[in-house]
Amino acid sequence: MTIIPILLYHSVSATPAGWIAPFTVTPRAFTRHLDAVIESGRTAMTVSQLREVVLSGRNPPPRPVLLTFDDGFADFVQVSEVLASRGLPSTLYVTTGALRGRGLPDPDLALPPDDMLSWSQMGELGERGVEIGAHTHTHPQLDVLPPRAADEEIRRSKHLLEDALGRAVTSFAYPHGFHSRREVGLVQDAGYTSACAVMNSLSSDTDRPFALARLTVRADTDISLFRAWLAGGRARTAPSPEKVTTRAWRFYRKFQSAFPGECGRRKPRDFATDGDKEGDRARGE
Repeated sequence: MTIIPILLYHSVSATPAGWIAPFTVTPRAFTRHLDAVIESGRTAMTVSQLREVVLSGRNPPPRPVLLTFDDGFADFVQVSEVLASRGLPSTLYVTTGALRGRGLPDPDLALPPDDMLSWSQMGELGERGVEIGAHTHTHPQLDVLPPRAADEEIRRSKHLLEDALGRAVTSFAYPHGFHSRREVGLVQDAGYTSACAVMNSLSSDTDRPFALARLTVRADTDISLFRAWLAGGRARTAPSPEKVTTRAWRFYRKFQSAFPGECGRRKPRDFATDGDKEGDRARGE
C-alpha cells in the first residue's frame, strides 16, 4: 500500500475573517509547510493526475502528496504563485456561487461573505499548474438535500466551470466532507472521475476514488504534526469503514433540516468545514 497525504487548505492569510480563521494558515506557516513538503521528497500531484495513474494500472510515484484548497478564497492567487515558483501542482475546489464577476453572490450561498476569487481569474490559475475542481454552487450539506436538489448542485458547478474554462472538470469535493452512498452515485453519474471527502485520514492507493480522505490543515496545526503526516504517520489510513458516530451525525443533521425549530441551533446551510463540525472526533470523520 502506498500512503498518500492529501492536504486540505482553505485560506492562507494573516488577516482572515473570524468565521474562517480557525481554518486559515498564515503565509509564514504556509511557507514552512511547503518547505517541509519539498524536504520530505514527496512528489506533488493533482487529484486527477493521481486518479489517471491509478486508472491506467500504473503505480503512483513512491511518495506522492496532494495539495488541495476548498471554496475559492481570493488569497489563492498569491498561493498559486508561490506553488508555481516551487513547481508544486495543486487542486482548487471552487464554490461557483461565491465567485465574483457575475453579479451578486447566489442568494442561497451557505458561505458567509468574504473576499473570493473572480470568474476572470479561473483561466490564469490553470497556467500555474492548478487543477480546477467543483465544490457545488452554493456549498450546501448535500446529504440532507432532496435528491434532485443535490444533483443540481453537483452538476451546476461542473457545467459553469466547464463553460468558463473550456475544458472538462473531472474532480469534485463534497462541502464539509458530508457524503453518503447516494451522493457518491450522483457524482459518478454527473461525469466526474474522482471526489474528495475529508475524514481527516491519510489516503492511499487503495482509497475510494469518490471519497478520498484528506487531512484538514488548521490554524493550529503544529509543524511537527504536519511533518508526521508527510512521513505517513499520526493519522489513520483510508479506506476505513464509516463509523457509527458519523451515521448518527448525518441522521441528526437530516432531522435538523426537516425540523429546524426542534433543534434550536443552526440550520444545515450554515457554514462549517469538515474540520470543524463541532469536532471531527465527535462524529468520527
